[in-house]
Amino acid sequence: MFRRSWRHTAAAAAALLALSSITACSDDSSSNEDLSENRVGAMDNYSVGTQFKASEPLSFSLLYSNHPNYPLKNDWLFWSELTSRTNVTLEPVAVPLSDYEQKRSLLIGAGDAPFLIPKTYPSQEEPYVSSGAILPVSDYIDLMPNFKDKIEKWNLAPELDTRRQEDGKFYLLPGVHEKPWHDYSLAVRTDILEELNLEIPKTWDELYTVLKAMKAKYPNVYPFSDRFSQPNPAGNLLNIMAFSYGLQGAGWNFQHTSWNAEAQKFEYTGATEQYKQILQYLNKLVTEKLLDPESFTQTDDLARQKLANSRSFVISSNAQTLVNDYRPDLAATNPKATITKIPLPIGPAGEINPADRFENGMMISAKARDSENFVAMMQFVDWLWYSDEGQHFAKWGVEGQSFVKDAAGKATLAPDVNVIGLNPDAPKHLQKDFGFYNGVFAYGGNPELVQAFFSEEEQQFQEVMNARPARVVPPPHPLTDEEREQVSLWATPLRDHVYQATLQFILGQRDFAQWDAYVNELKSKNMDAYMDAVTKAYERFKEKNN
Repeated sequence: MFRRSWRHTAAAAAALLALSSITACSDDSSSNEDLSENRVGAMDNYSVGTQFKASEPLSFSLLYSNHPNYPLKNDWLFWSELTSRTNVTLEPVAVPLSDYEQKRSLLIGAGDAPFLIPKTYPSQEEPYVSSGAILPVSDYIDLMPNFKDKIEKWNLAPELDTRRQEDGKFYLLPGVHEKPWHDYSLAVRTDILEELNLEIPKTWDELYTVLKAMKAKYPNVYPFSDRFSQPNPAGNLLNIMAFSYGLQGAGWNFQHTSWNAEAQKFEYTGATEQYKQILQYLNKLVTEKLLDPESFTQTDDLARQKLANSRSFVISSNAQTLVNDYRPDLAATNPKATITKIPLPIGPAGEINPADRFENGMMISAKARDSENFVAMMQFVDWLWYSDEGQHFAKWGVEGQSFVKDAAGKATLAPDVNVIGLNPDAPKHLQKDFGFYNGVFAYGGNPELVQAFFSEEEQQFQEVMNARPARVVPPPHPLTDEEREQVSLWATPLRDHVYQATLQFILGQRDFAQWDAYVNELKSKNMDAYMDAVTKAYERFKEKNN
């Protein structure tokens, strides 16, 4: 049922998006606004293929998500080389990754946010729109020729339209990919599979069978002990399961609404039958001691220790954690162990590649518009995050130091530099020692750039995922300022209650006979009013574009 409905949705969504895309980027312009007082430091002839370099030294503040795997260093080559190339010095306001969302909210609310606010995921900008705290960046994309070029060249206007608010503007500059790619899944000890004569599980039901067999052989082990549970419990696990069950996102990507193509309406994700089925599945794993109940609260380090010490065999993973964390951990404790990242298990929604071509992106503080350097700042953002040259620099670094070119002119890591285990014995690390391939700056691009550090194993994973139908984008439903302001007041209590009840149901602290009572609790927290606002917005958009 789900597979058919998702494909049916494709036609409806595509029709709506095609209508809205007719005036997509052509209406986004800064030409009607006088920026003559805001051009200090800007280039006069900045365009696609031009190396941006400010006409005088400039500095811009930036909210920086400090990743524990490569903590911020002031002497990174990234900083000095960026200044050398652009005449711009970035002033990072460093915030621990675990506190980034909360700190970002506090800074914006207090009016103290830096000019540049990256690492913002779609819909996270919405609470700040009505207050005027962040810039309607769509008004200024004429200042960003590389961004405009990629939107047009890669036919991204339909996706971009789904990011627009009721006023027709978008407030988040997304990271853009030419092709979709999905990273997160589960890693499984393949030597244990071989020992038990089992195949790699292709579905969630097959995973259950595999876990049962592991438990039978190793009764004192929780076969599955997970990570990525801070700050959101089971952040990755719930999210990838949501995709498999036909929902828009859960866990660390919790989406309040999901599109029901059968009924042609939006539903509240945390109250759907699919979400209930996900929790029932996970509760079954916990009840049968196949999934470690500590998975929902433990630190990543503890989860890694359990895997390394063979106290578990399955864990959430992406390409980097597989190579940077699990394999070195196991090599130190169990050199004969083998582990691989498996393709996303298939659920009731059928084969789906949940990736889209946008990822986290950039908000810009509304205060930046009044800066005399505003135009230069937008040119700088365009070059670093959206030009081919800027993207290559942010990922690879400096030729002769962090990378070299082969006879064909193709970039390859310098022999004394490692990342993702590509040069495992090298003394230097691209992220830790140089600051390149940093999640704040390096994302998006064409497949050659995105897959530059992919091993043959990861490329095979991508081939499997890319052969699956793409996840359908739900129909646009932009809210008015008044609706958005009201919905933002309901959103946090609703989400918090979903998180709380999710844990209770999974851990068996609450019986599924109380599911209807739980849904009524959501209603008492304005779930119906939330959905009424979304439905009205969807109907209004559909009417305008018919």
